[in-house]
Amino acid sequence: MPRDFHSPGRSAVYACDGMAATSHPLASQVAIDTLKAGGTAADAAVAAAATLAVVEPHMTGIGGDCFCLVAKPGAPIWGYNGSGRAAAAARADILWDQGVRAMESHSPHRVTVPGAVEAWWAILQRHGRFGLDRALVPAIHYSEYGFPVAPRVAYDWAFSAQALRADPGASRHFLIDGRAPAAGDIMRFPALAATLKAIAARGPKAFYEEAGAEIVETLAPRGSWLTREDFANHRGEEVTPVTSDYRGLSVVELPPNGQGLAALVLLNILENFDLASLDPNGAERLHIALEAARLAFAVRDTHVADPAFMRVDASSLIDKGFARKLAGKIDRRKRAKLPPAPTPGGDTVYLTVVDRDRMAVSFINSLFSEFGAGIATEKSGILLHNRGACFVVDPGHPNAIGPSKRPMNTIIPALGVRDGRCELAFGVMGAHFQPMGHAHLITNLVDYGMDLQVAIDQPRVFYEGEGTIVERGISGAAIDGLTQRGHRVAVRERPWGGAQAVAIDWRRGLLIGASDGRKDGCAIGY
Repeated sequence: MPRDFHSPGRSAVYACDGMAATSHPLASQVAIDTLKAGGTAADAAVAAAATLAVVEPHMTGIGGDCFCLVAKPGAPIWGYNGSGRAAAAARADILWDQGVRAMESHSPHRVTVPGAVEAWWAILQRHGRFGLDRALVPAIHYSEYGFPVAPRVAYDWAFSAQALRADPGASRHFLIDGRAPAAGDIMRFPALAATLKAIAARGPKAFYEEAGAEIVETLAPRGSWLTREDFANHRGEEVTPVTSDYRGLSVVELPPNGQGLAALVLLNILENFDLASLDPNGAERLHIALEAARLAFAVRDTHVADPAFMRVDASSLIDKGFARKLAGKIDRRKRAKLPPAPTPGGDTVYLTVVDRDRMAVSFINSLFSEFGAGIATEKSGILLHNRGACFVVDPGHPNAIGPSKRPMNTIIPALGVRDGRCELAFGVMGAHFQPMGHAHLITNLVDYGMDLQVAIDQPRVFYEGEGTIVERGISGAAIDGLTQRGHRVAVRERPWGGAQAVAIDWRRGLLIGASDGRKDGCAIGY
């Protein structure tokens, strides 16, 4: 399905030597500049991610986590889990005995050790030509000399102003006289610039030992269990991806503690339906997708956790027979009584870069909620994520908070592989929405043959609690059809997530990039 040139929109980007797609034009340009300077796709991805940590501070930062997939021709796909852990002293039973039944929004334990900086270093060590000293140069420049706030960034920033005012560090570094910046305002982060310079000069040690000490001091009065040793002991890990076939395309995700497994479960369920015969934006297709998602998220919420604590093997959850049983629970005529939906919220940046040698990097970095925990260190200017909010408190659950344990993590980069070669690097931002976003994009491409940009642009649906939440692009007829099937439909104030993708056309030697209009970003090739 090609783009309709009568309608507003954007074309996919075509190039041969390199392609980058990010959620901010400055980051996309940084990635291309890095490629032109002789860097690999990994160098470009880290440089772009660091830039996004400055120009999209509500979505990502050095105080967050990072996950990455790297595909090289003729080599196994490499995965990296750059998520941080809870404190060594963390105990679910202590919270349970105190009457705590959920990780509340104000809990000090929602902050876990940030994994991004160590992950950036590890990715460059394994796949880059440059070090952190060179990769961080653009981010240092923008944080020191300033950058204009982009329109979507400004729109989101305004929603968080009140929460930022509640924290001295966050108010100092991320507000202007107590208000959020407007589109076009020039923002500078001198404290963050100094911290980035220290990391560029001394590597991860400057973050996990030097800045880490201030993070611990900032969190201690709030009751956090984190210590300097928790930061000094942090290490990410190389992991083996998990894969499932969807109508001939192998979809590659990272294993738990990420939720990529839910995307594969969801696609496996959808494979049992002839989606190609349905209107891609019609009520029946959307109803099936919603029902399949509710089942897939029930699997996630029951089983996905730090893999050291999971009680079932990931391979059993992506078994095709298991998916057929789940698909049998879907009634095409009405919404079934299924487990409740995941908790809404959360924000992320996803980016992808492919270079001349066809190294494909699928890369995601996140603070989880907008501006993370809303807590920033006053001296070093580090905004802290709230990834620990994904823990549960029930001591009997595999995802219960515990000593040096990683929470279930929502950020999931992905790849599409056919005949042993990577032909798609993609991701869809939006916290809990991400598995739904992955499935929506893949089915748009595979079942409906959509152009890459068209596939990203299609209107989205998801759910919050017992409500079905749709974007404004969903037609009145589709909403009526969903309502008739028992959905309580509401239109969402802000769109669902964002997406970037790069496809590799091996036959023609072509790269095709696409970036979501729901964000400020773009794809750039050369």
